[in-house]
Amino acid sequence: MIINAPGDIEKRSMEIIESELKTEIPEDRKAIVKRVIHCTADFDYEENLCFSDGAVQSALEALRSGCNIFTDTQMARSGINKTAAGKLGCELHCFISDPDMAAIAKERGCTRAVASVEKMAAMDPEAIFVFGNAPTALLRLTELIQEGKARPKLVVGVPVGFVNIIESKEAIMAEDVPYIVGKGRKGGSNVAAAIVNALMYQITR
Repeated sequence: MIINAPGDIEKRSMEIIESELKTEIPEDRKAIVKRVIHCTADFDYEENLCFSDGAVQSALEALRSGCNIFTDTQMARSGINKTAAGKLGCELHCFISDPDMAAIAKERGCTRAVASVEKMAAMDPEAIFVFGNAPTALLRLTELIQEGKARPKLVVGVPVGFVNIIESKEAIMAEDVPYIVGKGRKGGSNVAAAIVNALMYQITR
């Protein structure tokens, strides 16, 4: 039978994912894992999506308080549900395209993503920081945490690629901060947005 209604398609997709999961996942984490699998059709995330103790609770508390959400790419920002964020009073920020980021990056010889994460940490060190593309920014956030300049309510660390990817993820997981990280090379802006959406849907739906 062909299913055409968007809501029914999503519901059936989640039922299929649920039926194919091979491990027991705590309910608060399962919604996030299922949402990531839903947007990727990749069941590897059942095993390689890592959560620090209390990460989901910390994130939900921050979202309920209307926290700032920083993304490393405009794509990740675009993928986050604006209606859900608006209901919670959360503001989405991505500075990667700002002219001053390009100028700072050129002057310092760093990436625009590094300049962007520094700007966000200075603006709100307790924001939710979301990385789907830029391992250099994730590494810089780790340094800012070590320097006492950032205290994230959650770090979503799912940059994708081949250079600095695994190192950046391992570095943030070594810090005493709430995190949701996808181990290995996999990830992407769509995965990052899916994680944030799954968290917000636990409150807004």
